[in-house]
Amino acid sequence: MATHQLTEPQYFLNRHFSWLQFNERVLEEARDQNNPLLERLKFLAITASNLDEFVEVRVAGILQQVEHGKAVDPGPDGRTPPQVLTELAAKIHEFVKSQYDCWRDELVPALAEESIRIVTLKDLNAADREYIESFYRKSIEPLLTPVTVDPAHPFPHVLNKALCLAFLLRRKRRGVVPYLGVVTVPRALPRLVLLPSDNGAVKYVFLSDVIHAFTMGTRCFPRPDSASLATATCTWKKRNRAASWIRSTPSCTVAAKAKRCAWKLRPARIRKSSTAWS
Repeated sequence: MATHQLTEPQYFLNRHFSWLQFNERVLEEARDQNNPLLERLKFLAITASNLDEFVEVRVAGILQQVEHGKAVDPGPDGRTPPQVLTELAAKIHEFVKSQYDCWRDELVPALAEESIRIVTLKDLNAADREYIESFYRKSIEPLLTPVTVDPAHPFPHVLNKALCLAFLLRRKRRGVVPYLGVVTVPRALPRLVLLPSDNGAVKYVFLSDVIHAFTMGTRCFPRPDSASLATATCTWKKRNRAASWIRSTPSCTVAAKAKRCAWKLRPARIRKSSTAWS
C-alpha cells in the first residue's frame, strides 16, 4: 500500500462509533441466556451507565466543537462534527431500542419466572394500594419539590442525571395556554419500591410510577384538569451546560435507566381525583 493512501478516510474508524460497538458487545452479554439472570441484569445496567458517560463526555465534546465554530474541518474518517452528531443520534436511538427490547421482552419475563415481578399500579390489590398510598404520604411527598414553568418562572435547574417527571398541564377554561410542571424523583429513595408479601413472592413498583399516580389532584398540582406526561433525565457537560436531553421511561431497567437521546412527550391521560385509584 502506498504511503499516501494511509490518509484516505476509508482506512479510519470513527472512535465514537467504535465505542458504541463496544457497548453493544456488553448488551450481548445481557441477552446471553447462558449467563445467570442477575448477571444479565447487571450487564444491562452497565450499558445504561456507559451510555450516560458517553453522552456526558464524548457527545458533549462534539457539541462544544460545533458551538465554538470548529465544525468545518472533517476528522480522519472524513466526517465533520455535525455529521458525527447526526449519525450518533440514529445509532443511539437504535441501541436504546435494543436495551428496551432486552429489558421488556427478555429480562422481565425471566424475572417473573423466578417470582420476581415488576408490577404497575393497576396490578396491585387493595392491601398493596393501601401500603403504597401510605408510603407516598409519609416518605415521598415530603421530599417532592414541584415547580411550574411559565413566562414568570423560567425552566428550573435540573440535577445531572436526575430522573424528572414533566407534566404538560391543562385547565378546563378555554383559551388558557397549557403550561409545564416538573417534579424531580428524589435520589434519597430507591428507584424500586418493594411491596410487602406474605407468600414469599417479590414484587416491585417503580418509584416514578407512584409519584406519577399521586401527583395530580394533590398538593403538588391540585388544580389542573388533565395532563400529558413524560419522564426524562438530563445529562450535563462541564460548567453546567446541557449536553443532551435523554428520554427515559419508568420501565427501562432495575439498576439503571436505559435512555434515548431525545425528549418527547408521551401522552398519558390523567384524571383529576383526590386519590390515584379512582
